[in-house]
Amino acid sequence: MSDIEELVQQETIVTTSKPAPVTRTKRQPQYTVIVLNDDLHTFAYVIDALCRVCGHSLEDAYRLAVEIDANGQAAVWTGAMEVAELKRDQIIGFGSDFYAEKPVTFPLGCFIEPLA
Repeated sequence: MSDIEELVQQETIVTTSKPAPVTRTKRQPQYTVIVLNDDLHTFAYVIDALCRVCGHSLEDAYRLAVEIDANGQAAVWTGAMEVAELKRDQIIGFGSDFYAEKPVTFPLGCFIEPLA
């Protein structure tokens, strides 16, 4: 028998019962984008903004527009802070309400807050 074969036969396999270390990923805090009601922006404008900026379906955007009108505000999107800031800025910068009979050139009221 060669030296290598003899070493292989003498090899001892050791197993441990220690579990592998658990790595925990830290979840980022969630933020919500809130749109405020006003008397000048049209439903069509709000629905259009929610569809384009937040990716809502027409039905969901309509439901949110009704909630904004009825309650004075509604949470329209929730996610990571950086994306919430982007969505807020996109809603604020959505442009003039060209659906309105009289020009509405100021932005929708919109802010973000941490999700409790």
